[in-house]
Amino acid sequence: MEIVLATGNLHKKEELSEILKGHKILLPSDLNCSFDCIENGQTYLDNALIKALALYKVVRRPVIADDSGISVPALGGEPGVYSARYGSKEGEKPLESPERNAFLLKNMADITDRQAFFVCSMVLMLDEYRIYTVQETFSGVIALTPSGVDGFGYDPLFYLDEYKKTVAELPADVKNQISHRGKAGASIKNIMDRLDNIGAQ
Repeated sequence: MEIVLATGNLHKKEELSEILKGHKILLPSDLNCSFDCIENGQTYLDNALIKALALYKVVRRPVIADDSGISVPALGGEPGVYSARYGSKEGEKPLESPERNAFLLKNMADITDRQAFFVCSMVLMLDEYRIYTVQETFSGVIALTPSGVDGFGYDPLFYLDEYKKTVAELPADVKNQISHRGKAGASIKNIMDRLDNIGAQ
């Protein structure tokens, strides 16, 4: 299946191309399309659906959208759905990843309970009335300092005790098997494979 991804993020395209092997992943820019939308939902699923529908109306072909974020229970669930805009004021350009990570570490300076989890809500939209949704999580702790150069976003802060590494220190194939996006993508891939097999695009 050829699918258009509701993002301009090349890292996400590369990651999902590995997770969704056997299917062709395009960005809107690959179709010479401009895509942007306001993510004003209250949940990850709200935002994923908003992005999927907005892109579908532009390209009129199957699309995938996801909304992901990290939640820290000790911070009342922050950053949550505001993960990409964490630390930015309304109307300002979002901080770069290292700045967001530094802001999160500052807010956790006196916190000993550093449990955290990622969430990924992923939507496969074949048309406006044929929609598949999956939501997955990925648990770890917030490290005291960033470590690792792979991955993106909050990966350098997300420490996995079983690996004794942050996600940014893991090989991509390992991350894609265990991460929130990897698990959600695997479920979406199963749906796409089945649709291909029955010719139901």
